[in-house]
Amino acid sequence: MKHSAADLCRLQPLDGTSRPAADLGAWPLTGGRMAVRLAEIFGTGQPIIAMVHLPALPGRPRHDRAAGLARLVDTVGRDLGALRSAGVDGLLFCNEADLPYQLSTGPEIAAGMASVIGQVRAELFAPFGVNIVWDPVASLAVAAATGASFVREVFTGVYESDLGIMQPDFGAIAAYRERIGAGSVALFSNITPEFASTVGSRSVAARAQSAAFLGVDVILISGQITGTPLNLDELRAARAAVPGTPVVANTGVRADTVGQILAGADGAIVGTSLKYDGVTWNAVDPDRAARFMDAARAARHQAAAG
Repeated sequence: MKHSAADLCRLQPLDGTSRPAADLGAWPLTGGRMAVRLAEIFGTGQPIIAMVHLPALPGRPRHDRAAGLARLVDTVGRDLGALRSAGVDGLLFCNEADLPYQLSTGPEIAAGMASVIGQVRAELFAPFGVNIVWDPVASLAVAAATGASFVREVFTGVYESDLGIMQPDFGAIAAYRERIGAGSVALFSNITPEFASTVGSRSVAARAQSAAFLGVDVILISGQITGTPLNLDELRAARAAVPGTPVVANTGVRADTVGQILAGADGAIVGTSLKYDGVTWNAVDPDRAARFMDAARAARHQAAAG
């Protein structure tokens, strides 16, 4: 498969070192699964994608006006150092601290996140994504501006949530993606969003099939709240329903459960369990991050060995 120059940039670390080519044959593609897209982005099967939680951005209640964006840059830089030492496969920038969340954010949020990513650009060592919570359009805008490889958001379905009715217009989102030249930005679609439940009676498997048919690149399965374990039955059901689309665990993965999770998933996104004392708002704990990656690598090695 030939890659464009832009694709090659996405595949290489930003520190000038070389990343080994993905060995697509090294990972069991159960039932003919097509995990190629993840391997193309991250250079490995079953990638571990670490959250990079920004402190609250300008315009949000928890933002520290006195410290300004400098505090965000310092916090993110420190966490990136710990994550690099641990050897995670990817990064996901998120405005997790912008409580309470909004279904549509103002321009100051996208501008603030893009500024922070730009200021830490030299410290990025792995492919990265963007998530402005519950705002897929803003997430895509920042991804296009910063060169991100993927975005995480809710793209399909209708949900009742603590913030009101969540009903993304995927057709309009896809049109916006093309309009801004972000067609190569992969869409990681959360079909069991936190703080919400689906409207209607369709199963997780049915929603996964619909999302895959409509064109998302990766299906995400989440727990009820940030950092809480997901439902393993939902993870397995989604994976069985969409054999041509990667399914990734989105919340609650820990060092002691990553082996079990990766036995039924094509990768994992992890944040809270890497933090000091396992608290979402704390800094990344280098020891916890290292232990997590040791467990993840052992699980991947065991899977590859059959």
